[in-house]
Amino acid sequence: MNTHAIILAAGRGTRMNSALPKVLQAVGGRPMLAHVLAAAGALDAAQHLVLGHGAEQVQAWLAQRGAGGAPQIAVQADQLGTAHAVQQALPAVPDEALVIVLYGDVPLVSASTLQQLQRAAADGLALVTVTLAEPSGYGRILRDANGRVTGIVEEKDASADQRAIREINTGLLAAPAASLKRWIAQVRNDNANGEYYLTDVVALAVAEGLRVQTVSAASAEEVEGVNDRVQLARAERLYQRREAERLMRAGLQLADPARFDLRGELLAGRDVFIDIGVIIEGRVELADGVRVGAYSHLKDVKLGARSEVLSHCVLEGLDAGADCRIGPFARVRLDTQFADEVHIGNFVEIKKGRIGKATKAGHLAYIGDALVGADVNIGAGVITCNYDGANKHQTVIGDGAFIGTDSQLVAPVTIGERAFIGAGSTITRTVPADALAICRARDQKTIAGWKRPQKPPKP
Repeated sequence: MNTHAIILAAGRGTRMNSALPKVLQAVGGRPMLAHVLAAAGALDAAQHLVLGHGAEQVQAWLAQRGAGGAPQIAVQADQLGTAHAVQQALPAVPDEALVIVLYGDVPLVSASTLQQLQRAAADGLALVTVTLAEPSGYGRILRDANGRVTGIVEEKDASADQRAIREINTGLLAAPAASLKRWIAQVRNDNANGEYYLTDVVALAVAEGLRVQTVSAASAEEVEGVNDRVQLARAERLYQRREAERLMRAGLQLADPARFDLRGELLAGRDVFIDIGVIIEGRVELADGVRVGAYSHLKDVKLGARSEVLSHCVLEGLDAGADCRIGPFARVRLDTQFADEVHIGNFVEIKKGRIGKATKAGHLAYIGDALVGADVNIGAGVITCNYDGANKHQTVIGDGAFIGTDSQLVAPVTIGERAFIGAGSTITRTVPADALAICRARDQKTIAGWKRPQKPPKP
């Protein structure tokens, strides 16, 4: 039986107090909706997305996302309840399909739970339930004396005895499409909220003599909905804890899993260590023996074996070789490559650089749009002046060159192999290989008895 996932994402999310639709609020660096689409994708299910408030923004995100097949869109112009929302997508679902109903604001649901739900619904209707110590706010699962599900009652419509029930409805449901269409057509809105509840299909299925199957969620956390900023922050920490534990079980060493943030994908080799406060974004690959220091931020970075990032570095778009040493307080920007054994020290910034083997820039330098050879020494305060106000230009530095402290290389310019640039020089023309270039005032003046300016005394 083909599976079709209907994802409800039409709510206004007013408690978020945001111009961004609720389902686009981020958990782990991705919109909540992205997590739900990924879970549905694990079922190999055709996807239907029911939109309402902020539909244009969600569709713009889907177009920008451009990954995998786009879900089919249905619009719920008026929010009249969950049954009404599902009904908007059902015409596009073939009768012979199995429908799984998901929610765009339940981002932590696992593929394994959905797969259990999929199997449980093979012979009819299936629900995901969970037992809570404090079930306030949730619909309760009603069972007969034999333990069979007879229905679901929303809290506002529940009696005192029903409110004492601790097994609650998560909203996750699976059923044959033909049956679901038939049941939803019979749902009425004679309840406290005047809405068409999807939960009412359970009693209708039971009335037809169908036994309702239930699947217990692996944890209450994975089926929690997110309605406000507090719940969003909770979902973020739950996600981070889950990802940290997954990575540690695979061999990653985290100094403190509670102070680690994954906002993308991390691929780590053996004996990789990450200190506290590190943020991982995009796709980051860390080879065997890599160490990342405290409070560093890595986005779309690849580091070779045994390379070390010291504390407080910001690295984006870096592809580095083995045995490199970066930081502390270094910044590397987009489209930069390091060969093996490169050393970039504190307060060095590199952008669009190709840095050769064993080259060193110890501190306080800017290297932009530069092709730098091997074994180059770049002193403190060196700047490649790559921008003329309209265009960027490249600096080329040959193998073994020495760039003295506080020098400016005005691009486009080439420094030959083993050339030596004297400290304090401004270089505007090509320096040949094995040459010394000095461009600075040679006469030093000393004025005896000179008095520095002083501020007037405070009144």
